[in-house]
Amino acid sequence: MRHLLLAAILLATSAAAHATTYTLEPAHSQGIVRWNHLGFANLSAQFSRIHGTLEFDAADPGKSSVTATIALANIATGVPDLDEDFVSSDFFDTSKYSTITFKSTHVSVVDKSSKLRVNGDLDVHGTTRPVTLDVTINKIGTNPRNNLATVGFEASTTLKRSDFDLGKYVPQVSDAVQIQLSIEAAEAQGYVKHLADFEAADAAALAHKCAPAATAK
Repeated sequence: MRHLLLAAILLATSAAAHATTYTLEPAHSQGIVRWNHLGFANLSAQFSRIHGTLEFDAADPGKSSVTATIALANIATGVPDLDEDFVSSDFFDTSKYSTITFKSTHVSVVDKSSKLRVNGDLDVHGTTRPVTLDVTINKIGTNPRNNLATVGFEASTTLKRSDFDLGKYVPQVSDAVQIQLSIEAAEAQGYVKHLADFEAADAAALAHKCAPAATAK
């Protein structure tokens, strides 16, 4: 029994060792929402600065999990009047609901090489609904710019606005909206150090710029 218990502990430890914690890089992660207007045009809005954490096991992606938060202040259509509509009480009502959150509940491998299906809970406008993301792994490797272990994904899903109490103007404006995401995530501990080093370098450069010039002799 002791040998079996020891073997189970070693197996669990080994499995945990293969999972890596990544931070979603807000500067390199963004999404696009598309909808139809009166049948005439397919319009879009872009959101950026996605924050979150990814637990990713490259050897067994089905053991992975992800949480993400999107600040609604970062959604933009390129049309100022429409941007104002989005933040108003007619739609997202950002004074009450400032973020969108997603938390995965299950990850399954569709294709051994690169395809995943991620199920999770999406909270929008104070309403939580289950959603499914179709995910493609773009690349797993080392980012040559910062030497950090990095993984990148594309993800897509289709939602109904009315499921989240956002159904104003349906059916003139389509209830269904398509969402496409491009996500880059860096190994978490290294990313924290990278940001700290970057901020320190900026502070040193600013201090050098602001320092009084030495008096010429």
